[in-house]
Amino acid sequence: MAKKQEMEITIERDGKVQIHVQGVDGTSCLELTKELEEALGVVTAQEKTGEYYKEETGQTVRILTGEGE
Repeated sequence: MAKKQEMEITIERDGKVQIHVQGVDGTSCLELTKELEEALGVVTAQEKTGEYYKEETGQTVRILTGEGE
């Protein structure tokens, strides 16, 4: 059975957006969020978890976008 893939998007009051991907190993999560990141604006930070460094097969990556800091 394939792993459940999820993308959680949080928009904060100051306009910052967080994208949290689960269920995707390796760098595939970056492919999943690429178009969304481009549409939202400048990526200000990325936080990669241990799943990012696994071979492509539960990925968790937080991508923060927005103008304000």
